[in-house]
Amino acid sequence: MCDLRHWSWLWIVCGLATLVSAFLRIGRDRYGFVAALIPPTVWAVAYLAAVITGDYSRGLWVAIWYLTSHVGVIMWAATVPEYSVPPMPRRARKSEGA
Repeated sequence: MCDLRHWSWLWIVCGLATLVSAFLRIGRDRYGFVAALIPPTVWAVAYLAAVITGDYSRGLWVAIWYLTSHVGVIMWAATVPEYSVPPMPRRARKSEGA
């Protein structure tokens, strides 16, 4: 249904959203994981649709590969806990020390 350049722009835009989200504070990067899930999910659905319509009978294995090695790994990575660096200690106020 789409031209190759549309597919490539999907990967580029979602990749940039994922890259930007990687530099956000811990807990605010959920949209990056969602963006990372979109392209492989779309490709897996496209291959499954090709299998169902009979256009590409071997597409089932490619769809399974996308769902396990891409979608599955991204979903696993989203559940791994992240640990933040503790905040810098505050300086003592002048009125407290005097």
